[in-house]
Amino acid sequence: MRNIPVNLAGYRLTVSENPEMKMRKVDGRDETVTDREGNAKFVVALMVKAKGEKGEEIRVTLDADPGEGFSEDEMTRVELIDPRVTPYSFKNDRGETVSGVAWGAAGMKPLF
Repeated sequence: MRNIPVNLAGYRLTVSENPEMKMRKVDGRDETVTDREGNAKFVVALMVKAKGEKGEEIRVTLDADPGEGFSEDEMTRVELIDPRVTPYSFKNDRGETVSGVAWGAAGMKPLF
């Protein structure tokens, strides 16, 4: 299963690393990650916290440029637009199984 919708109501999402274009290494050089139509993907780190609980940082891949107004320095609170998760599992170079979930969203907007 891929792109499973999630409900983050009740969680506070705060920018912990500024949004930037998503990059990957290909043959030792950086390359921009794009979708099938060639549109650049972006990534942002968010601190996710429920009231009274310890928070956790997640990295979210955004389908579009979130624009200006998101700053880790100002600890911008945000809402994700159409958030989703995709579970993954693979064996790394050492034969270890690595599992987790990849976070994604159509975009994000600041909360004032």
